[in-house]
Amino acid sequence: MNEPLIHVGIILEQAKIRFTLLSTYKLKEKPFPPGDYSLDISGGKIVFEGKIYEEITFEPDQIHDDSFELKEVVIGVDFHWQRKENQRFQGGLKFIVEKNGITAINTVSLEDYLKSVISSEMNATSSEELLKAHAVISRSWLLAQIKKNKDVKVDYRTSFVTSTEIIRWYDREDHDRFDVCADDHCQRYQGITRQTTALVNKVIDETRGRVITYNDAICDARFSKCCGGVTEAFENVWEPTVHPYLQGKADFTGNSPLPDLTLEEHAEAWIRSIPPAFCNTQDAAVLRQVLNDYDQETADFYRWKVVYSQEELSRLIRERSGIDYGEIIDLQPLERGASGRILRIRIIGTKRVMIIGKELEIRRTLSSSHLYSSAFVVDAEEENDEGIPQKFTLTGAGWGHGVGLCQIGAAMMAEQGYTCDQILAHYFPQTKTVVHY
Repeated sequence: MNEPLIHVGIILEQAKIRFTLLSTYKLKEKPFPPGDYSLDISGGKIVFEGKIYEEITFEPDQIHDDSFELKEVVIGVDFHWQRKENQRFQGGLKFIVEKNGITAINTVSLEDYLKSVISSEMNATSSEELLKAHAVISRSWLLAQIKKNKDVKVDYRTSFVTSTEIIRWYDREDHDRFDVCADDHCQRYQGITRQTTALVNKVIDETRGRVITYNDAICDARFSKCCGGVTEAFENVWEPTVHPYLQGKADFTGNSPLPDLTLEEHAEAWIRSIPPAFCNTQDAAVLRQVLNDYDQETADFYRWKVVYSQEELSRLIRERSGIDYGEIIDLQPLERGASGRILRIRIIGTKRVMIIGKELEIRRTLSSSHLYSSAFVVDAEEENDEGIPQKFTLTGAGWGHGVGLCQIGAAMMAEQGYTCDQILAHYFPQTKTVVHY
């Protein structure tokens, strides 16, 4: 097959979008020269230069060379480092109307897309074997998502809600008019804003079309920043589909036994300790390979601690969930996954008791942005005269969902001399690498 074109949602549902064409583009065969432009929404339509459109597509003459800049693109949506920046992209530019405003979509070749993803997800000066591995899994994930989007059934569910329990997961099925978004919800893609390097170009060219497969199907190759010592199973984070290559496994080699972290006492002991793992590192040179400037604002990730007062926690949960639990009496883990991540937790308040899950729902509820992970234990302390704790300490492990490749662990493997194929075999067992196009 030929290299596909990818449709990436960059700015989502805004009332006004400003942009600059850096090359001459065509709209309905009419050329628009380089310059500054803007468009607005009115009555559910796009208004551009006095005319009304259902949608607008600016076609490039050279998809690999022509470029444009979008103003005030939000990156790190809902994370502690969320910010806006102007970003440049190559390829085509499309504007559509969605429920709450105008969405800007970049049409780009898959390999050009990957050059940006690798430079956006991690430092473009990372080691060659790490970049090769990431190129293969990013390509695999994207192609798997495109196929999955075509196969999603009308009755596909991403939540199960009752009067006492909310189980919800978040995946890229949220996008039905483009393939992927440009933020951490899918894969970080910041166009040509993140300057690529000769090494990134070399890695993409050398791995062109390469993907990992399982039983001849392209793998849904997930990744996160730091697994915390053990990777998590896919079905514990997203829909209840078992992928044999995405199961919990230790992020180390050797014969050290791995405790059963689905058991509360084992998970607590594991999280409160600092066991050896590839991702257990403070090596600044290695971390710089994986963490861009804004990621380096997070100092602790293998093991971390968050402390809330009663007032802070009860207000936070009320604001984030929309449910008034009253004062929080306890947070009780009910079910854990292979990595010790909590899948279901009971929130006990003076006004309400609810069970919530899966891991991202828990992380969103217990933080103003996203808790680093759901692998944590809770210490409720300083009870008042009514027996209600006034202080909650969350001690946790890892950063992200923990499924698939651990970026910090993979960087450490590359630093220790492991090859791309060895890294892929470690994080995606039972898979093989093939050339898809």
